[in-house]
Amino acid sequence: MTFASEARAFLDYLRVERGLAENSILAYQRDLRRFGDFLDERSSAIEDVTAQIVLDYQGSLREAQQAESSISRSLSALRSFFAYLTREKSFTNPMGEIEQSRQVRRLPKALTFSEVLSLIEASSSDGSPIHLRERALLELLYGTGARVSEIVGLDVADFLSVETGVGAVETLKLKGKGGKERIVPLGSYASAAVHEYLVRVRPDLALKSKRPSSALFLNMRGTRLTRQSAWQFVLDAATKVGLESKVSPHVFRHSYATHLLDGGADIRVVQELLGHASATTTQIYTLITIDKIRESYSSAHPRAR
Repeated sequence: MTFASEARAFLDYLRVERGLAENSILAYQRDLRRFGDFLDERSSAIEDVTAQIVLDYQGSLREAQQAESSISRSLSALRSFFAYLTREKSFTNPMGEIEQSRQVRRLPKALTFSEVLSLIEASSSDGSPIHLRERALLELLYGTGARVSEIVGLDVADFLSVETGVGAVETLKLKGKGGKERIVPLGSYASAAVHEYLVRVRPDLALKSKRPSSALFLNMRGTRLTRQSAWQFVLDAATKVGLESKVSPHVFRHSYATHLLDGGADIRVVQELLGHASATTTQIYTLITIDKIRESYSSAHPRAR
């Protein structure tokens, strides 16, 4: 039994048995590789791992000035890994003696509607046709609450028109974590931006590749846009309007959820739209709206303080 071989088996288990998304598996892989390197430096085998070694590893991460959230995630990965070994190989779990740290849950940052609008407008501010692609992408991020990875994974065929009692409604089929699919409605602004991109930009991009692509968003080579490129579009727009310090990969998703709840949307509906398996995950956004209510109450009511 070696650490490397057992780590590979664990990652296969996460991929096949648990059905985790590839990005999640890569995060586990990075955390396990870092711990494996630590064991190699100490010439320690997997059978030698004790609670003290894990604590020493935790200390080394702090010495390397890792953020507490990153350290917590690394220890969580080890906790899952050794729980798997205990279950599958009757391994003595060294994590049992280590108290699980309670991280202060930070509220996700949400932009105001005017800030979101300024980002979208900045994405196509120079009037170049190619930037209609960037505008369509940002409109979809805010109009659907999708993750960046979900947006770049879209195919043209994922746009669906559904007949309802009030007429046709455009929807989008998103593929979320673990391969789970969900259908979300598409607002008129996002729909118009996507259709303009499909008519004016995508055909020219598609001609640049010898092999036709089903992807909605294409790069300059005519192949599927990467998550890194999509994120760069957000950063470029944020830089233009001085919001670079406020953006994060999930900034549109956080803003989408917060604005829905501020507008009176039911938390169960928001849960479905975001693709959360549990309403508990969605409830963190209610803390933001409650915080706004508290601030308004404190500043407006004469007996609030």
